[in-house]
Amino acid sequence: MSLTIGQVAAAADVNIQTLYYYERRGVLTAPRRTPSGYRQYGDDAVPRLRFIKHAQDLGFSLNEIQGLLALRVRHATACGAMERKTREKIELVQQRIQDLQRLRRTLERLAAACAARQPTEDCPILEALEDDAVARQ
Repeated sequence: MSLTIGQVAAAADVNIQTLYYYERRGVLTAPRRTPSGYRQYGDDAVPRLRFIKHAQDLGFSLNEIQGLLALRVRHATACGAMERKTREKIELVQQRIQDLQRLRRTLERLAAACAARQPTEDCPILEALEDDAVARQ
């Protein structure tokens, strides 16, 4: 059975432009074309797109997803490699959490400094944004 680009996009809940982009990036195989040039996707296109979207939701980049898709082909090594990649992603997420917590503390400190409602030229937030050292705390 073949599906049109619109059918695939609707079934996978993505924009048609997303399919074009994924094709260009190589995470979605370019489909067969009719003699008139229309794309004809196979039954595997929708599950592949859902896999890509789920992996993106978990924080994997398209480059990482290409590697994950390759693991699906090499079943014997997939589990160990997938666990390693997942643990690396967990470490990255933990670092992002720490960065966001540091950002929250900085914003809370700046917001507290504005409690006096000073004029704009004396605004500690605006001054901090100009000071690279304060913004990185």
